[in-house]
Amino acid sequence: MDFETPLVPATLIRRYKRFLADVALQDGTETTVHTPNTGSMLGCQAPGSRVWLLPSTNPKRKYPLSWELVESLPGVLVGINTGRSNRLVEEALRAGVIKPLAGYREIRREVSLDNRASRLDFLLSGHRRRPPCFVEVKNVTAAVTDRDAFFPDAVSTRATRHLLELQQLLREGYAAALVFCVQRADVNRVRPAWEIDPEYAKTLKQSRRLGVDILAYGADVTPNAITLMRRLPVRVG
Repeated sequence: MDFETPLVPATLIRRYKRFLADVALQDGTETTVHTPNTGSMLGCQAPGSRVWLLPSTNPKRKYPLSWELVESLPGVLVGINTGRSNRLVEEALRAGVIKPLAGYREIRREVSLDNRASRLDFLLSGHRRRPPCFVEVKNVTAAVTDRDAFFPDAVSTRATRHLLELQQLLREGYAAALVFCVQRADVNRVRPAWEIDPEYAKTLKQSRRLGVDILAYGADVTPNAITLMRRLPVRVG
């Protein structure tokens, strides 16, 4: 996934109100930018961090710059825009990178579930041997020691509900998969954040036991593009 326009480098002053951040541009100008991430952004919002911003072409936008990347550690770029994760996974699906989900001829986005309020990110269909597969995507930016990435970075009842919905779809005869989209390159594996959301960790372990495919893919991140490249192991227990 190439960025639509060249990114603008800056320095983070502070993030606040979830959707806003103040930054200093290279010429010293301070400005407020949109932050497309509703999570805690644990480890990705330290004041003084180098960041990269995407200019908008919409003249009506109140904040014409959006925060896209942060250098969380020296030389480590992280994509913080959660809105990118579905597009990254879709590109990887169409390119055949996600091999456990290869062979489906049709990919539908944001599919509503019958008689349920929720929507899941993708429905894959048209496989010669497998049933249609519902796929939920979770964006991962948080990492700890030993090159582990973890999810979620705050308690998420919504994420737990999505796992329960995938379990129910399995019982109804569908295939089901969860894909962790890891927008950073310094990670060797993914795990649930049991110290933050033990209920989610328990439900993830249960989901794998019942047959939900729990997958993770890591990205190469540069100021020009983000691309899912490699499969990462997921340690659920």
